[in-house]
Amino acid sequence: MTVYQKKEVLLQASNIQLQYGDAPILRDINFCIKNIVRPGMLQGQVVSLIGRSGIGKTQMLKILAGLQQPSAGSITLFGNRPAQAGDMGVIFQNYYLFYWRTIYQSLLLAARQNPLLKGKEKETVEQYLSNFGLLSVKHYYPGQLSGGQQQRVSIMQQLLKGASFLLLDEPFSGLDVCVLDKVIELLLQVSLSDELKTLIIVSHDIQHAVAISDTVYILGTENGQQGATIKKEIDLIERDLAWHSDIQRQPAFSDTIEEIKHLL
Repeated sequence: MTVYQKKEVLLQASNIQLQYGDAPILRDINFCIKNIVRPGMLQGQVVSLIGRSGIGKTQMLKILAGLQQPSAGSITLFGNRPAQAGDMGVIFQNYYLFYWRTIYQSLLLAARQNPLLKGKEKETVEQYLSNFGLLSVKHYYPGQLSGGQQQRVSIMQQLLKGASFLLLDEPFSGLDVCVLDKVIELLLQVSLSDELKTLIIVSHDIQHAVAISDTVYILGTENGQQGATIKKEIDLIERDLAWHSDIQRQPAFSDTIEEIKHLL
């Protein structure tokens, strides 16, 4: 078992409710993400919110991002600060890129929004392009890129802006096998870039979400009650299913996948 500690609260969702008219969509949503500390390394957090299509995952993502107000409840960051729009980088399933700007121009614009990069924006953008394998296409427009390349640009934009939280809506959807492996590796690299970097993945892809997460929350409905809620929290670290490159070969991984399927 890897040595680790969970310390201060990074994000707290408290009693989130969402209702459209008389129809409850989300109810009694409560979860807490804490800073994971591992001796001798930077360790970010990767949390997955898993649920069936249409269950309310995207609404929950928008609430976390501050793009939609819940009917009741709150999201707080770093102990007690209310979350606001702009606190989190958001990567939707359909990547929102500036199609009239080159990749380099878009990334430079993002870097200029980060006060910590003042005076070294161009240098940092070049380094990101190199790290993400896109240096050779930096003067391309988004329409000239593959879906996987567009996704990497979208992730880089949010990283350059400097947000500690990165929300990803179905990041594994529509990608072929080769690109999928690269994206998973990329997300793991992002999570290890800073101790407070927190990735929140909203997905119905159980296997890939579990493979890169340290914690999974299952969003679903319960008998006799309307609206989706957190049915279970699964701590993958306690199960020794976090931070292993060959995790999908472990018997406990298959058991966890089957457990989640039964909860959905």
